[in-house]
Amino acid sequence: MMSDVPEQAVMTEFTITLEQMQNFEFKVRFDKPHLPEWQLDEPAPLGRDAWPNASRVLAAAIGNCLSASLLFCARKAKVQLGPIRTRVRTEIRRNERGRLRIGKVEVEIDPGMQDPEKRKAMRCLDLFEDYCVVTQSVRQGLDVQVSVVGLERGE
Repeated sequence: MMSDVPEQAVMTEFTITLEQMQNFEFKVRFDKPHLPEWQLDEPAPLGRDAWPNASRVLAAAIGNCLSASLLFCARKAKVQLGPIRTRVRTEIRRNERGRLRIGKVEVEIDPGMQDPEKRKAMRCLDLFEDYCVVTQSVRQGLDVQVSVVGLERGE
């Protein structure tokens, strides 16, 4: 895939693995042995809705990344925050071909801030989104390359 962005040096990389357990339920293993395994599933009628699906995990990743980025900026600016509460509303829509897609994500972050801290925090409002790896990557679109073992294209 061609991109307008010059190739950047890889700063870090990681690999996770997924293994089908049954039907649409998958076990996710992370690249760090101390991290617990996750399970993912699809809502009915495909799956049993026993675990979150990928759309929900993506919404959580966006919300977490933005919340952590705001917290990082606030700490650098010596702004006192209360417990951060973040709400991520995600709309699933059909595209022009009738395929389900994440159409919109709305994130509302309540930093639990007291009035005296708000003035100091205004600088963070202009900065924190730009430092959120997940949100900015999703906004710009990702280079996702897919291969299926045994089903290579062009053969």
